[in-house]
Amino acid sequence: MITRSRQVALALTALLAAGAACQARDPESPPAAHPAPPAARTGAFTLVASGDVLPHDPVIARARFDAGGTGYDFRPMLAGVAPVVSGADLALCHMETVYGADGRYSGYPVFRSPPEVAAGLAATGYDGCSTASNHSLDDGARGISRTLDALDRAGVRHAGSARTRDEAAIVTVLHTDRAQVAHLAYTYGTNGLPMPPGQPWAVELIDERKILEDAAAARRAGADVVVVSLHWGTEWQEAPDEQQLALARVLTAARTDGRPDIDLILGTHAHVPQAYEKVNGTWVVYGMGDQIAGEMINHEGVRDPRGNQSTLARFTFSPPARSGGRWEVTKAEFVPQLFDVDAGRVVNLNRAVARGADLAAVRDRIREVVLSRGAGEDGLVMGERADPRGE
Repeated sequence: MITRSRQVALALTALLAAGAACQARDPESPPAAHPAPPAARTGAFTLVASGDVLPHDPVIARARFDAGGTGYDFRPMLAGVAPVVSGADLALCHMETVYGADGRYSGYPVFRSPPEVAAGLAATGYDGCSTASNHSLDDGARGISRTLDALDRAGVRHAGSARTRDEAAIVTVLHTDRAQVAHLAYTYGTNGLPMPPGQPWAVELIDERKILEDAAAARRAGADVVVVSLHWGTEWQEAPDEQQLALARVLTAARTDGRPDIDLILGTHAHVPQAYEKVNGTWVVYGMGDQIAGEMINHEGVRDPRGNQSTLARFTFSPPARSGGRWEVTKAEFVPQLFDVDAGRVVNLNRAVARGADLAAVRDRIREVVLSRGAGEDGLVMGERADPRGE
């Protein structure tokens, strides 16, 4: 099935390259590999990614207000970063919560968000979202179904959770006019909630072996670039923890015929911005922070403004010099952002500071964290413009 939003998104349900039919997999085996049409090698493409969308009760109330008291409108909330998101060839978000129904919506600790979030993400320019998180089972299988149904209606692709065994077996691939980009997503756990009965495939869990098998399957399916979203790390800790560091080393070291199996790792969950780092030649974003969240209280019971600070990652991928080679990141950027809990708006801190807002200290602190593991020496820079074309 082919759906269209701003980019054409393909779920790779076509035949295998040899013409074999797609076969469902056992939950323990990697996703089926299906070929994509050859991508045009006309030049580079840009990929933008952002952190956790985590609508607490005040965020839901704000969306209700922005809709005039009827329904929920998340578009104004995200408008401040729409130029960055829509300016990319491909944009990925992280939808941490599941959607509720019939006005029964809630924030922490059991999230059920309005399905109108999906329309807001689509209007902002997102092409796909990771959906594997510790809150993926907050409303069981029904919550997953409602969430993926709403994303489908909005034309936003998804990876990390599934409604059926067959859906879980499909590699999600998004198509720009330049490349096929596979998106895989996993979470460290589901807050102790068990998988729905008979549905062990409902949420993808972090397992080193399985991630590598899935990445290899995506590559065999014809993916030019393989992106892995990981919901991991220690909450409120700016430095990546040992599990993040160890897993990043293993995943980025994996190679097939000399070519890395994974081209980019995008992290979420910690609630605070974390470092970017090039590991074994592959960019790892340990944590982007919360893009949307209510006023955040840390583990010490204190309001922590870092919980409303985050980054947009922007990577420019250029085609390989030789057939079968790796698409290389030729430009790596981050854009610092803030969720203004009073206004209920995501703020591009670069633009805000340029306009004279007194937010330079927040921007500079985020930059310090992002560069804390030497990413600057590997070429990471703070993005100055809304999009690579300078608009």
